[in-house]
Amino acid sequence: MTKTFLKFAGITILALALTNCKDKAKEAETTVAEETAETTAVSTKYLVDAGNSTIKWKGFKPTGTHTGTIAIENGVFTMNDNAIESGSFLIDMGSITVTDIPAEDEGNAKLTGHLKSDDFFHVEQYPSSAFEVTAFEMQDGKAMLSGNLKMKDVENNVTIPVNVSENGDTVTITSEAFTIDRSKWNVKFKSKSFFDDLGDKFINDDIELQISVTANKKA
Repeated sequence: MTKTFLKFAGITILALALTNCKDKAKEAETTVAEETAETTAVSTKYLVDAGNSTIKWKGFKPTGTHTGTIAIENGVFTMNDNAIESGSFLIDMGSITVTDIPAEDEGNAKLTGHLKSDDFFHVEQYPSSAFEVTAFEMQDGKAMLSGNLKMKDVENNVTIPVNVSENGDTVTITSEAFTIDRSKWNVKFKSKSFFDDLGDKFINDDIELQISVTANKKA
């Protein structure tokens, strides 16, 4: 009976893990930090509307997922001939929320506090993350935005697929869902990249993100 139960539990965990992996978005191409893009005299400047901009996140472990949001604190970017030319965005790490657990549930505050602790993003020491544009180009008919993502004390360049739409004096940049490998930014808690004795108690290195930025032309 016990052996049968353990075998069934193992199969269930494996199935959940495989399902979660299959559901995850493609990992963003990640390289060393690069030179940031320069602004030209003919470009148009846009200021980020923080109230209408956000980042959705999803984390994975063998027994399921957690989801939430992170606020974009401020930002500015320039457009030139319908293309993103340069820009930078500040991300408020203290704004992390959890959305898959009811806000009034004790578990919500517990997980939110843990994510802000030094086990994960160490918000007290690193209250902000930043993204600085390094390139924007079309690849196989798809717009690809590259930039240096600084999180904690590490900076890497990531390339993500985006959709850019203009409506009068407003520009919206929306990324497709993509993942980053948290171990590349030294987020170590229960990561198999750093610890080899976790068994099935690990948390996946992949964090899925989807970014939505709305900005208005600077007067």
